[in-house]
Parts: sequence; structure tokens; C-alpha cells
Amino acid sequence: MRTYGQYCPIARAAEILTERWTPIIVRNLMAGCTTFSEISAGAPGLSHSLLTQRLRLLERVGVIQARPKPSGHGCVYQLTESGRDLQRVLWALREWGEKWLELGDEHTNPALVLWAWCTTYLARERLPDNRVVVRFEFTDPPAEPRRLWMLLEDRDAEVCKHHPGFDEDLLVETDARTLAMWHMKHLEWADALRARRIRVMGPRSLARALPTWNRRGFEDEDADDRTR
Repeated sequence: MRTYGQYCPIARAAEILTERWTPIIVRNLMAGCTTFSEISAGAPGLSHSLLTQRLRLLERVGVIQARPKPSGHGCVYQLTESGRDLQRVLWALREWGEKWLELGDEHTNPALVLWAWCTTYLARERLPDNRVVVRFEFTDPPAEPRRLWMLLEDRDAEVCKHHPGFDEDLLVETDARTLAMWHMKHLEWADALRARRIRVMGPRSLARALPTWNRRGFEDEDADDRTR
């Protein structure tokens, strides 16, 4: 870790918090991630070796604590009081970013949007009792990945990069930018359906319920869906 060599608390805090990937790691911990694999899943592009370095640094400065899993394999990571106090810092960054920064195509990774949906914004109390598999097809040619699945089961959800092995119940066709804009509340589900920026194929009851499984989608509960 490089130092600015200044007494200023802004400089001293920046030595830790402005290290590449550190704010993302703290954000993921605040979102409820507690294991190495969970933190890594919410930081595509972060190598395992660098994640290990960052976690060690955060533990050393008292932002997180690491406890061995009962199985003896790996650790469980939790924010300390110092780490939880960073919520105000990250929320201020979020507000500034939403106000002043444009959403570029390079910021619309659909895998990360679906990860955030399943990790932070999942409305578990609204999920159906039975297993549901949703396939997302992304229509913008440069998008990568082009296809993802969301598996909902036992009041939980996960994003799958490969077919989960169960029958598909819904197919969603959209582009990565539209999905990100809806997730960020910059676009209403009903408006996206009317403009055919989102198309949902499958049973009408499931198609109507889909946006309400994301906590930001409650206001879209009665949206007109397009199904066939």
C-alpha cells in the first residue's frame, strides 16, 4: 500500500479506500456477501490473487474480520464497526455518481445486474413456491454474455452462466442497457414493454410477477406485459 505521507485524514483514508477494487469489495460485503466466492461473483474482472491481497489489507486495518468456516475450508468475512461506518461514504459516492456521471455501455454488464438482483434486491417474500427458471437473451450484438439464466428455488435465487438443467419457464429478450436502466429506476418496466425494449415469453402470471421479484420493481406490479 502506497502512502501519501500526509497527516490529513482524507489522505490517510484514501490510502486504503481508493485502492482499485476496494470500494467494490466493501460494497459487496454490505450487500450481504460473506465468502470469498460470493465477493468474487460481484466483482467480475477481479483476480483471486488481488482479491486475497485486498481482503488481507482490509483485515489488517480493521475494516473487516475473517473467521474460519466450521468446515475448516475458507473464511467468513464480516464488516467491523469501522467497516459498517463506511456505508455513509459509499452512499455519498452513489449519490454523486448518479447525479454527475453518464451510464456508458461499458457499465451495463448484465451478469452483474442479475447478480445484484439476486444478492441485494431479491424480494424473497414475493417469489413463487415452485422452482422457476428464467432465461435472459441479450439482443445487443457486442453483449457478453449473450445468455444467462436465473434459477429461483426455496425463496432464493442465483445467476447461472450455463443451463441449470431444469425446464425453462420464462424467456426474457432485452438488451444489457435496458436491463441496467430498469434496475437503476431510470426506466419503468411497463414503458420498456410498450417500447418492446423488453419482451417476456411464458405463462402470463409469471410474466406479470417477474419484475416484482426485484424490490425496485414493486411499482411495476400491475404492468402490462407482452407474452405469447
